[in-house]
Amino acid sequence: MPLIVTKSDRTRSLQWLVLALLFGTSVVTYIDRVNISVTARQMMPAFGLTEQEMGWVFSAFVVGYALFQIPGGWLADRLGARVVLTGALIWWSVCTALTAFVAASPLAEMIGIVGALLFVRFALGLGEAVALPSFNRAVANWMPPDSRGLGIGIAIGGIGLGSALTPPLAAWVMVNWGWQTVFYLSAALGLVMGLLWWTLARDRPDQHPWAHHSAALTDSERSDRGPTHFWMSLFKHSTIWWLVCSYSCLGYVAYVYLSWFYLYLVNVRGFDALQGGLYASAPFWAILIGCPLGGWATDRWSARQGVTRGRLLAGMSGMAGAGCAIAAGAFADSSLVAIASLSIGAGCLYFAVGAYWASTSDLSKAHAGALSGLMNTGANLGGALSPSLTPWMAAQWGWPIALAVAGAVALVGAVLWLKIDPAKALDG
Repeated sequence: MPLIVTKSDRTRSLQWLVLALLFGTSVVTYIDRVNISVTARQMMPAFGLTEQEMGWVFSAFVVGYALFQIPGGWLADRLGARVVLTGALIWWSVCTALTAFVAASPLAEMIGIVGALLFVRFALGLGEAVALPSFNRAVANWMPPDSRGLGIGIAIGGIGLGSALTPPLAAWVMVNWGWQTVFYLSAALGLVMGLLWWTLARDRPDQHPWAHHSAALTDSERSDRGPTHFWMSLFKHSTIWWLVCSYSCLGYVAYVYLSWFYLYLVNVRGFDALQGGLYASAPFWAILIGCPLGGWATDRWSARQGVTRGRLLAGMSGMAGAGCAIAAGAFADSSLVAIASLSIGAGCLYFAVGAYWASTSDLSKAHAGALSGLMNTGANLGGALSPSLTPWMAAQWGWPIALAVAGAVALVGAVLWLKIDPAKALDG
């Protein structure tokens, strides 16, 4: 009997292809942002940088990343995720390579080594800013409403793999070939991913050359159409601003892991460079599990109990679990217990991510890119604080207090979910 490939089978296969490409791009984004937290161990003495100056360099990326979230999401809504994400991959891959040698360039002679690093990492942040809003735009176009939490959970779950692989691999490359090589290899990987995305992805199912074209999207399904009053209604919609505030709390905590966890293990817990790279990957393996699991859970709970309660259960439980686990790890005497508890905290934190991003599509599919960009701006404004504030608090009161503050911020983010109602759609 011949195998019959139906239209729905073909569509599902393409959906998984797009999710796989988004997952791969997510891996690359976090390799390109986490690598500097490992190479900082050799960069700091090589250039005479203090911890505070390195914190400024970390924060420069986050500031650029935060500032271009909304424009990046708007571009994805208007131009489509295919062209926008391809251009962004090329841009930030070039900036990643520049990080390796900008301190010895004429730019460093003009504005100093710290100034040159600040400039390049800021530019890198501008490029990466379009990534997650473009992911959300693609997921909104390709996935049905009851699967968008899982879709964005898988896409963003690449954060976990990229961040888990980077510390041990970057540490090994750094020890054997020098820290500059880490940035060159990361840049090459980004360019390869950009080529794959441009070649294999399309903005919508009906545009893909491998898809059946008999059923074009209806006007109500087209993502580039929406109410003209969208931006006016945006500022009157309280759920959006509570969502932004809550996600800002998540961003603050996330950047503690992304910026300081490796150096915390090496400088505070006493692991050597390679051991620290190995153990520093533990929170990100937890993220790899927690992110898609949370996306799946919020879809299932929303189907059974409604969108408002389904998103709240996943978002609040994830943030509350993160806060408790981080606080416990902060004061653990055993280094291994601390790593385990802090890793569980990271997994819980990203369990909540699917609920946040799916809520932006619930509120407005037509403007999912711009709206998620607005939400992620909040996350990265919060994230801009923690890379500099965390070492300052650690210097004043010790690392247990600095980490406990991050746990408390996560608990605040959990409570704010009580004010969020994604069932109140802007497009309605």
